[in-house]
Amino acid sequence: MTELGDRRLSLAAGALTTAATLRMEESLPWYRELGAQERTWVSSVAQAGINAFIEWHSAQGSNRALTADVFGAAPRELARVISLEQTVDLVRTTIDVVEAGIDDLAEEKDRPRLRESILRYSREIAFSAAEVYARAAEARGAWDARLESLVVDALLRDELDESVIGRVNALGWTNRTSLMVLAGAAPVGHPEASLDVLRRAALNHDVELLTGIHGTTLLAIAGGVIDADRSARLLSPHFGPGPVVHSHVITGFLSLPEQARETISGLRAVPGWPAAPRIVAADELLPERALLGDASAVERLIATAYLPLASDQALLTTAAAYLEQSPSLEATARTLVVHPNTVRYRLRRIADITGFSPLEPRGAYALRLALTLGRLATL
Repeated sequence: MTELGDRRLSLAAGALTTAATLRMEESLPWYRELGAQERTWVSSVAQAGINAFIEWHSAQGSNRALTADVFGAAPRELARVISLEQTVDLVRTTIDVVEAGIDDLAEEKDRPRLRESILRYSREIAFSAAEVYARAAEARGAWDARLESLVVDALLRDELDESVIGRVNALGWTNRTSLMVLAGAAPVGHPEASLDVLRRAALNHDVELLTGIHGTTLLAIAGGVIDADRSARLLSPHFGPGPVVHSHVITGFLSLPEQARETISGLRAVPGWPAAPRIVAADELLPERALLGDASAVERLIATAYLPLASDQALLTTAAAYLEQSPSLEATARTLVVHPNTVRYRLRRIADITGFSPLEPRGAYALRLALTLGRLATL
């Protein structure tokens, strides 16, 4: 273009920006829904894009780079407010306005070259937008991972305060009432890549996730959980080898520190049960946790098994006789001088009241330990 044409194009920059803003107002519903500050950011990007195009077009004979740092005109927060698709709409609308004004901006002999420049510039500015969003996503991913680690650390230290809740809010968590904790071996290989895979798996199942690797242990907090066993099964393939221990579903963040401690205690205690399944609830590991010195497990066993039986002397006597003297209905009946059907009835009652069946090896083990702990606690 001639020097006169370049000057005419430069003088038209303000009018083109105004026209682009009006066009966005008319044709882009998402733009109309933005707040005043966000609209100002978008307008600044449009203006910067037009100015950069004019400057680049005027300097095409030099070795100047094809695109300028157009998106530096707006703060990084803009990438959180509008999507990449919306940014492409913004660019397309702005370029359309410039192209529509070609007849007024350039002489007839210069118009083909100007149209070609617009086409090339629009393509390259779209690539520039994609790079901006890729960098923003990378930075946001690193920051989110750091926030996750801080939240998980705070839970382990039982330091759940307003600052931790603020960090949870920053991560975009929406479900605060259906939570669970999982612990297992850290995945083999690159830890960050493994955590990304775990997060995607959770997202695919509509589960929110906070994760952190502490030494050789992977700790995960899942939100939006309906069935703890099912969610554990879905997420366990992304843990390392060995058992994955999980809590039950809890109803709020305030219970998370306690559940995290119990879940990690279960992971430490699970080697004491060689036949434990790959996915096991911390509540199923009460005997091993108690033997490992977990005070909460000791209290749970006494409260759920010993005390209910101690309130019914017949049940306590039957449990002691069956578990500690002769695990036989007939032998227990002879010891207690009752009918075997009475023993059978009492054993069913014991299972109903405590949740542990004396007729099953695992239940019998938990009940016998609960009786011992309960007696010691009453000394």
